[in-house]
Amino acid sequence: METSFRRKAAAVTFAVLALTLVGGGIAVAQPSAKAPQAVAKPVNRGTNSQPPVTAESARSAKAALKAGGVTTMAAASWFTVVNANGTKARGTGTVLKYGVGEYEVQFGYNVSAGAYLATISRADACCIPPAGEVAVARRLSTPNAVFIQTRNSAGVPTDLGFTLLTHTP
Repeated sequence: METSFRRKAAAVTFAVLALTLVGGGIAVAQPSAKAPQAVAKPVNRGTNSQPPVTAESARSAKAALKAGGVTTMAAASWFTVVNANGTKARGTGTVLKYGVGEYEVQFGYNVSAGAYLATISRADACCIPPAGEVAVARRLSTPNAVFIQTRNSAGVPTDLGFTLLTHTP
Protein backbone atom coordinates (compact mmCIF):
# COMPACT_ATOMS: atom_id res chain seq x y z
CA MET A 1 0.00 0.00 0.00
CA GLU A 2 2.87 2.31 0.79
CA THR A 3 4.34 1.74 -2.68
CA SER A 4 1.00 2.51 -4.31
CA PHE A 5 0.73 5.77 -2.33
CA ARG A 6 4.25 6.81 -3.37
CA ARG A 7 3.47 6.17 -7.03
CA LYS A 8 0.24 8.18 -6.84
CA ALA A 9 2.01 11.04 -5.04
CA ALA A 10 4.75 11.10 -7.68
CA ALA A 11 2.18 11.03 -10.49
CA VAL A 12 0.20 13.89 -8.90
CA THR A 13 3.40 15.91 -8.40
CA PHE A 14 4.42 15.49 -12.03
CA ALA A 15 0.89 16.31 -13.21
CA VAL A 16 0.84 19.53 -11.17
CA LEU A 17 4.29 20.48 -12.43
CA ALA A 18 3.31 19.80 -16.04
CA LEU A 19 0.10 21.81 -15.76
CA THR A 20 1.97 24.69 -14.13
CA LEU A 21 4.55 24.78 -16.91
CA VAL A 22 1.96 24.45 -19.67
CA GLY A 23 -0.31 27.07 -18.12
CA GLY A 24 2.56 29.50 -17.62
CA GLY A 25 3.79 28.94 -21.15
CA ILE A 26 0.40 29.67 -22.64
CA ALA A 27 0.06 32.87 -20.62
CA VAL A 28 3.47 34.10 -21.74
CA ALA A 29 2.95 33.16 -25.38
CA GLN A 30 -0.37 34.99 -25.76
CA PRO A 31 -0.14 38.33 -27.58
CA SER A 32 -1.08 41.53 -25.83
CA ALA A 33 -4.76 42.43 -26.09
CA LYS A 34 -3.89 46.11 -26.46
CA ALA A 35 -3.35 47.69 -29.83
CA PRO A 36 0.18 49.00 -30.44
CA GLN A 37 -1.06 52.59 -30.06
CA ALA A 38 -2.52 51.85 -26.62
CA VAL A 39 0.67 50.40 -25.16
CA ALA A 40 2.08 52.82 -22.60
CA LYS A 41 5.35 54.42 -23.59
CA PRO A 42 7.96 55.28 -20.98
CA VAL A 43 7.99 58.87 -19.80
CA ASN A 44 10.67 60.97 -21.44
CA ARG A 45 13.11 61.49 -18.58
CA GLY A 46 15.21 64.02 -20.44
CA THR A 47 18.55 63.26 -21.95
CA ASN A 48 20.83 60.65 -20.45
CA SER A 49 23.87 61.81 -22.36
CA GLN A 50 26.48 64.34 -21.38
CA PRO A 51 27.13 67.48 -23.43
CA PRO A 52 30.44 67.46 -25.32
CA VAL A 53 33.52 68.65 -23.46
CA THR A 54 34.26 72.22 -24.46
CA ALA A 55 37.76 73.55 -25.10
CA GLU A 56 37.40 75.82 -22.05
CA SER A 57 36.40 72.85 -19.87
CA ALA A 58 39.37 70.80 -21.10
CA ARG A 59 41.81 73.67 -20.40
CA SER A 60 40.30 74.21 -16.95
CA ALA A 61 40.52 70.50 -16.11
CA LYS A 62 44.18 70.29 -17.18
CA ALA A 63 45.02 73.38 -15.14
CA ALA A 64 43.26 71.94 -12.08
CA LEU A 65 45.23 68.70 -12.38
CA LYS A 66 48.52 70.60 -12.59
CA ALA A 67 47.64 72.81 -9.62
CA GLY A 68 46.35 69.89 -7.53
CA GLY A 69 49.53 67.88 -7.65
CA VAL A 70 49.67 64.23 -6.65
CA THR A 71 47.91 63.05 -3.53
CA THR A 72 49.74 60.55 -1.33
CA MET A 73 46.73 59.52 0.75
CA ALA A 74 45.54 55.93 0.53
CA ALA A 75 41.91 57.06 0.27
CA ALA A 76 40.25 60.43 0.46
CA SER A 77 36.76 61.94 0.44
CA TRP A 78 35.77 65.45 -0.62
CA PHE A 79 32.48 67.27 -0.83
CA THR A 80 31.13 70.13 -2.90
CA VAL A 81 27.93 72.06 -2.23
CA VAL A 82 26.56 73.70 -5.38
CA ASN A 83 23.78 76.28 -5.70
CA ALA A 84 21.07 75.88 -8.34
CA ASN A 85 22.67 78.61 -10.48
CA GLY A 86 25.94 76.63 -10.71
CA THR A 87 27.99 78.59 -8.17
CA LYS A 88 29.97 76.72 -5.55
CA ALA A 89 28.67 77.42 -2.03
CA ARG A 90 31.48 75.56 -0.24
CA GLY A 91 33.75 72.56 -0.53
CA THR A 92 36.36 71.59 -3.08
CA GLY A 93 36.44 71.70 -6.85
CA THR A 94 35.49 74.08 -9.63
CA VAL A 95 31.90 74.09 -10.87
CA LEU A 96 30.91 74.58 -14.52
CA LYS A 97 27.28 74.89 -15.59
CA TYR A 98 26.43 73.67 -19.10
CA GLY A 99 22.68 74.02 -19.41
CA VAL A 100 19.48 73.56 -17.48
CA GLY A 101 20.25 70.98 -14.79
CA GLU A 102 23.71 70.12 -16.21
CA TYR A 103 26.81 70.69 -14.10
CA GLU A 104 30.44 69.60 -14.07
CA VAL A 105 32.64 69.62 -10.97
CA GLN A 106 36.39 69.52 -11.62
CA PHE A 107 39.02 68.56 -9.06
CA GLY A 108 42.79 68.90 -8.85
CA TYR A 109 43.22 65.13 -8.83
CA ASN A 110 42.07 62.11 -10.82
CA VAL A 111 38.65 60.88 -9.66
CA SER A 112 38.00 58.37 -12.46
CA ALA A 113 38.53 55.35 -10.17
CA GLY A 114 36.42 56.83 -7.39
CA ALA A 115 32.83 56.67 -6.23
CA TYR A 116 30.41 59.59 -6.44
CA LEU A 117 27.26 60.35 -4.51
CA ALA A 118 24.99 63.36 -5.01
CA THR A 119 21.79 64.51 -3.36
CA ILE A 120 19.45 67.45 -3.89
CA SER A 121 20.24 70.01 -1.20
CA ARG A 122 20.34 73.67 -0.27
CA ALA A 123 23.46 75.62 0.62
CA ASP A 124 21.76 77.38 3.54
CA ALA A 125 20.30 75.88 6.69
CA CYS A 126 16.88 77.39 6.02
CA CYS A 127 14.59 74.80 4.65
CA ILE A 128 14.07 71.34 3.26
CA PRO A 129 15.29 71.20 -0.36
CA PRO A 130 12.77 70.86 -3.20
CA ALA A 131 11.80 67.42 -4.42
CA GLY A 132 13.69 66.18 -7.44
CA GLU A 133 16.18 63.76 -8.89
CA VAL A 134 19.92 63.89 -9.27
CA ALA A 135 22.22 61.69 -11.36
CA VAL A 136 25.99 61.64 -11.17
CA ALA A 137 28.55 60.04 -13.48
CA ARG A 138 32.21 60.19 -14.39
CA ARG A 139 32.80 63.03 -16.84
CA LEU A 140 33.63 61.71 -20.29
CA SER A 141 37.17 62.50 -21.51
CA THR A 142 38.00 64.32 -18.25
CA PRO A 143 39.59 62.10 -15.55
CA ASN A 144 39.41 64.78 -12.86
CA ALA A 145 35.74 65.73 -13.24
CA VAL A 146 32.24 64.48 -12.42
CA PHE A 147 29.06 65.23 -14.39
CA ILE A 148 25.79 65.92 -12.54
CA GLN A 149 22.23 66.19 -13.91
CA THR A 150 19.31 67.48 -11.83
CA ARG A 151 15.62 67.03 -12.68
CA ASN A 152 12.32 67.82 -11.03
CA SER A 153 10.04 64.99 -9.85
CA ALA A 154 8.47 64.73 -13.31
CA GLY A 155 11.90 64.01 -14.85
CA VAL A 156 12.26 67.39 -16.59
CA PRO A 157 15.78 68.91 -16.42
CA THR A 158 15.68 71.66 -13.78
CA ASP A 159 18.30 73.77 -12.02
CA LEU A 160 18.51 72.41 -8.46
CA GLY A 161 21.16 72.78 -5.79
CA PHE A 162 23.01 69.64 -4.76
CA THR A 163 25.75 68.24 -2.58
CA LEU A 164 28.37 66.03 -4.23
CA LEU A 165 30.56 63.60 -2.31
CA THR A 166 33.54 62.00 -4.06
CA HIS A 167 35.60 59.19 -2.60
CA THR A 168 38.79 58.06 -4.28
CA PRO A 169 40.76 54.95 -3.36
